[in-house]
Amino acid sequence: MSNEPELDAAGLPEELSPLDQILHRGEGNPRTRSGIMTLELLDTTPDWDKFRTRFDNASRKVLRLRQKVVTPTLPTAAPRWVVDPDFNLDFHVRRVRVPHPGTFRQVMDLAEIAAQSPLDISRPLWTATLIEGVENGRAALMVHLSHAVTDGVGGVEMFANLYDFERDPPPQSTPPLPIPTDLSPNDLMRAGLNRLPGTIVGGVRDALFGAAQAVGHVVRDPVSRLGSAFDYAMSGLRVVGPVADPSPILRRRSLSSRSDAIDIEFGDLHRAAKAAGGSINDAYLAGLCGALRLYHEAKGVPIATLPMAVPVNLRSEADPAGGNRFVGVNLAAPIGVSDPELRIQDIRSQMTRKRDERAMDMVGAIAPVVSLLPDTVLESMAGAFVNSDVQASNVPVYAGDTFIAGAKVLRQYGLGPLPGVAMMVVLISRSGYCTVTARYDRAAITDPDLLAQCLLAGFDEVLALGGDGRAVPATFTAQTTPPADSARLNGSGPQ
Repeated sequence: MSNEPELDAAGLPEELSPLDQILHRGEGNPRTRSGIMTLELLDTTPDWDKFRTRFDNASRKVLRLRQKVVTPTLPTAAPRWVVDPDFNLDFHVRRVRVPHPGTFRQVMDLAEIAAQSPLDISRPLWTATLIEGVENGRAALMVHLSHAVTDGVGGVEMFANLYDFERDPPPQSTPPLPIPTDLSPNDLMRAGLNRLPGTIVGGVRDALFGAAQAVGHVVRDPVSRLGSAFDYAMSGLRVVGPVADPSPILRRRSLSSRSDAIDIEFGDLHRAAKAAGGSINDAYLAGLCGALRLYHEAKGVPIATLPMAVPVNLRSEADPAGGNRFVGVNLAAPIGVSDPELRIQDIRSQMTRKRDERAMDMVGAIAPVVSLLPDTVLESMAGAFVNSDVQASNVPVYAGDTFIAGAKVLRQYGLGPLPGVAMMVVLISRSGYCTVTARYDRAAITDPDLLAQCLLAGFDEVLALGGDGRAVPATFTAQTTPPADSARLNGSGPQ
């Protein structure tokens, strides 16, 4: 990404895409907020000056890290990404110390509080916090990012400049500073007024034309046009529409959440997936379904399926790191299937059918129209369109060892947003390990210890498909989870 901002014909900075506008507007409401957080466990505490310099250099290379969103005082123009003339690196790059003894459970709880806290929408939408005092001489890096900035895969590309492939690399030259833009909301409003009514007419026209083009409306025969629209709508319904009844025990929602994470050897998960004829993603989703099955059975409410949303990456090599390029497809998660191999095959079959749908781009197609709606309507629509109990994301990061300011990254965990769902689960594969982080609404998951046991047992079911060659069973990073109680997992223990 160039460090020189691009301007349009009127001399204005880059517009937010319609989807990014929707995500940005959601930042002001705790029920629609969509922050992304990653937590990296480091083998030692990095040098602070070097650490700060890495972020300074990255923000000079990747414009989005220095850009804030300017929204016009009145909606005469689209919001713009503007290089912040008042950018203050020390606001975004911070350091804290976790209380003694510095367990990973304490680190995770600290990250959970940050994930529930709003980002300052008057500044660039990210923070990076070095957490010192982690047990065994370690440290952690917590990065909080608005979904309006980018999606998970784009975030990997955006922050790639932070890392080295050796502990003590040669020094690098300091990149030049990006040119700031002093554009106020009133300035943007006036610029939009100067182009009215063309701006309004053009915006509505582009929104409608974009949706119509995605649907395939551009045909001469009215009957064919209607048929094409109907086919596309039905395809869209199959992609994002309801596919299963919601779980009776995951219905409640609140503003309180918690996260747990497990570590798995990448090779173990790969062998298990291969043995069942599936992919890493198929095996991951099958392990999650196993955990949900065990949780429901232990609660005395076994069910066959529940609705699960799985984001599918639509990003191409030509797409910039910033912005969002994904669609969420809904699966009837087979949590009632006890055989992990059959779960993998069921999931693979569903994902294959969904990927072949012509409306895979539906989110991008309807975003220009939806972005024109008032905030109150957007909020009510967001609640109405959540057709899943669980969302499950898969983000591959870096295959080899990486270092930041002299510290090696041991693990990376993803704390995803909870956009009206009971649970968001993120798989991150990095440096030979897979981590599975389950962030959940405390009103929906009322027994955290039981869920922790079920996560371990559900993924162990899948890992066992790889045979005796696996390195170790799934293990909890926090190491504070009580031992699994087989009676409870069988549904016969205390409820």
